[in-house]
Amino acid sequence: MSDHEMEKLRHSAAHVMAEAVLKLFPDAKFGIGPAIDNGFYYDFDLPRALSPEDLEQISERMKASIQAKKTFEREVVSRQEAMQIFGDQPYKLELLQEMPPDETISVYRHGEFVDLCRGPHVEHTGELRWDSFALLSIAGAYWRGDENRPMLQRIYGTVWRNKQELRAHLEHLEEVQRRDHRRVGRELDLFSTHEEAGPGLIYWHPKGGRIREIIEDFWRKRHREGGYELLYTPHIGRSWLWETSGHLDFFQEGMFPPMDVDGQDYYLKPMNCPFHIMIYNTDVRSYRELPLRWAELGTVYRYERSGVLHGLLRVRGLTQDDAHIICTPDQIEDEILGVLRFSLQLWHDLGFEDIQAYLATRPEKAVGDDAMWEQALGSLRKALEAEEIPYEIDEGGGAFYGPKIDLKINDALGREWQMTTIQFDFNEPERFDMTYTGADGQEHRPYMVHRALLGALERFFGVLIEHYGGAFPVWFAPVQVRLIPIADRHAAYAKQVGERLRAAGLRIEMDDSSNRMNAKIREAQLAKIPYMLVIGDREVEDETVSVRLRTNENLGAMSVDAFLERANDLVARRANHEL
Repeated sequence: MSDHEMEKLRHSAAHVMAEAVLKLFPDAKFGIGPAIDNGFYYDFDLPRALSPEDLEQISERMKASIQAKKTFEREVVSRQEAMQIFGDQPYKLELLQEMPPDETISVYRHGEFVDLCRGPHVEHTGELRWDSFALLSIAGAYWRGDENRPMLQRIYGTVWRNKQELRAHLEHLEEVQRRDHRRVGRELDLFSTHEEAGPGLIYWHPKGGRIREIIEDFWRKRHREGGYELLYTPHIGRSWLWETSGHLDFFQEGMFPPMDVDGQDYYLKPMNCPFHIMIYNTDVRSYRELPLRWAELGTVYRYERSGVLHGLLRVRGLTQDDAHIICTPDQIEDEILGVLRFSLQLWHDLGFEDIQAYLATRPEKAVGDDAMWEQALGSLRKALEAEEIPYEIDEGGGAFYGPKIDLKINDALGREWQMTTIQFDFNEPERFDMTYTGADGQEHRPYMVHRALLGALERFFGVLIEHYGGAFPVWFAPVQVRLIPIADRHAAYAKQVGERLRAAGLRIEMDDSSNRMNAKIREAQLAKIPYMLVIGDREVEDETVSVRLRTNENLGAMSVDAFLERANDLVARRANHEL
């Protein structure tokens, strides 16, 4: 079955579900019900909150409709006829009122149910198969995504060609839930959010902070080796800065409201780039200084609607691994190729191998002349081809101020995440009058490239948690070793071993509780600690440790030196899939 056919199947399932809801709640008001990746949803305004038991009843009514093989029939109606059909459905009436006067209005019927819809649909409800769909969850959703509009109840479902595909998908969803970064973050004590203190703001706990520190140190080392200098810039700036950059024209709804300071409007920064440009403009620059590669782990603030906030993946305070490359036109190809290689190596070091590139071209409205766009696009394309990276064209997907490369990674569950962006900017160098003195003694406009590799550290950390399911590689696991003395008499030797490991640079904990050994091992496994070193009478006598892995594999007794050699080798190699 083609993607188009699956979309029709899922869209039809949404209508069948709406029919079932109407039978359960005759006064229900309907929003919209589209097909989505792997499933469908429909939004409802209902007299009470739905429960899991309601989903069971809705599902049973859907099965009855499927078995009845009701035909989907399309009917073109006049605007007046549509207004009469949906006279008691305010959300449908609103959609009708927004349709252009010359638009064809169609409805789809199956049985007694009728919906405002462009289609298409399958021939009849029986094509859905009663054993190949499932209703998954209930969520709140503001009408039209506007938090000032009514909150509706959204029912999510999924439908497949057969029950085997459905079973495989449900198993996949269970694994997604097990890896959910919010769940794992809570279980491993990595981070928290606090609605009462401000939604969308992340509190990094000691263990989460330890991982962040390791990743940041790794990031800084890599950047120093790559010829970057590190900057630190303020968190707020006067309105002049954002007026000049264009953010107040193009991005104001994503910015927090201004604050009054000495009668002047100041804004929390949504981006780092204007600050980097201010540093560039503090001096007269020569072509001999270029390229300049400036990077910053800069915390920025963006106003996201509360309804879209989602753990670490959608936040209001985020730290970007931002960098800007300022160079001459003849340096741009080498710089783009260098950034691309740098990015790929960074992702490989972090355990991500499956990467897809997208080349975003000029949109309809854009700044910069044609020659600049062609040179920029050519530089991006050559870099991708030089590294033999498969890429797709995102036609018109560039920003108004320049083309870009987007790199999307696939995680352990096969999900694609947009992460790295390599973005030309023809806008801000012009707005801030950036110049350099060329070999001819004349002033020239530099090229500037925005570049974020990991993107927001918060979002990256969420993806990292879900990719590894919290079972982090040894080199950045917050706790690498837990020492487990079997009885109190073994604690002294365990402390000596711990001191040796800590002195060698490993991150350790000791469980000297009164719990039984098996309980201690189980607790360490649940905490996803790579190594458990069990110490009993024999280990004390032989001056060894008994090594167990979080995978439940028992490596047996080995000397402390042998264990250190093993662990430190994995750390030094940044091994991502070995223990």
